[in-house]
Amino acid sequence: MIVGVPVEIKTDEYRVALLPVGAHLLVENGHKVLFEKGAGLGSGYEDAAYRAVGAEVVDTADEIYARAEMIVKVKEPQPIEIDKLRPGQIMFTYFHFAGSRRLTEGCLQKGIAAVAYETLTDEHGRLPLLMPMSEVAGKMSIQEGAKCLERPMGGRGVLLGGVAGVSPADVLIIGGGVVGTNAARVAAGIGANVVIMDINLERLRYLDDIMPPNVTTIYGDPHAIRDYATRADLVVGAVLVPGAKAPRLITRDMLKQMKRGAVVVDVSIDQGGCCETSHPTTHSDPVFVVEGVVHYCVANMPGAVGRTSSQALCSATLPYCRELADLGLDAFLAKSKGRAAALNMRDGKILCRAVAEAFPDLPSL
Repeated sequence: MIVGVPVEIKTDEYRVALLPVGAHLLVENGHKVLFEKGAGLGSGYEDAAYRAVGAEVVDTADEIYARAEMIVKVKEPQPIEIDKLRPGQIMFTYFHFAGSRRLTEGCLQKGIAAVAYETLTDEHGRLPLLMPMSEVAGKMSIQEGAKCLERPMGGRGVLLGGVAGVSPADVLIIGGGVVGTNAARVAAGIGANVVIMDINLERLRYLDDIMPPNVTTIYGDPHAIRDYATRADLVVGAVLVPGAKAPRLITRDMLKQMKRGAVVVDVSIDQGGCCETSHPTTHSDPVFVVEGVVHYCVANMPGAVGRTSSQALCSATLPYCRELADLGLDAFLAKSKGRAAALNMRDGKILCRAVAEAFPDLPSL
């Protein structure tokens, strides 16, 4: 199979979808790897490293999209990239279709086979290709939230961990999955008072066992969310419904009751955001203020730490990428229900139920 790796062109995206070792193993298996010039530089990988293992380094994305049978990316195709897609072409990447009608319609019209990292599951029902970036985003959410709480960023001027004689900040994390767990650990390590919410009692029992004493687990019903949000200095939205649009749990009315200069870091923004007033931002222009509350809604948070993120992501995706290339799409999907769940659309039809529910008027099976 001819596998193409283009430069990521989403704003402030520095990750690469294939490390030199991945190119080496694909070539060793008899596949051809086309690598766009400069695609690895944001993560610290020179073109020469790819040439050395047998990849063909090409000058333009046009050549990648024209020749490759499978495109391997990190982020969803941007409008200019959608124009280059061909019917039947496989694209293996993060799509998050439910968060964007424009993206969904564009890919449907092109008739591609969209194999999404975020809906592929393993034998235990976990999301192995979403997990590494969720770990990064969870840790970064506290790092970025702490920065946004500084007065020059519009925040309350609060230090998360406090100092001797001064109370630490109050942090609310909505969602007890991978993002929320990593966020809670970092916030607790800094010394903040942390509340983590979920609606899965078994998950809350687990978190209660493993978290330090300054983390409290609370069942996330609407009244509790409102109550704790109004007390919080920092709210982290870490809600995930796989493949689906994120539920809106923080309303504008709640914002009006929150502290002036409090911060919301909406990690769910890739799936539309869990805060009613959220909209995607970029690393170069990350925040906006609504009702006196600072919103940080960067849609590709792990892209800022490209070296770490690329290594973590590619370690997870490479085995599946090799399977796709070795077996072809149909045999890959037939291997397990979890692999079949990764196919979000094909031949102009939506195959993922959560995406179909987000856009009921679009063609689906």
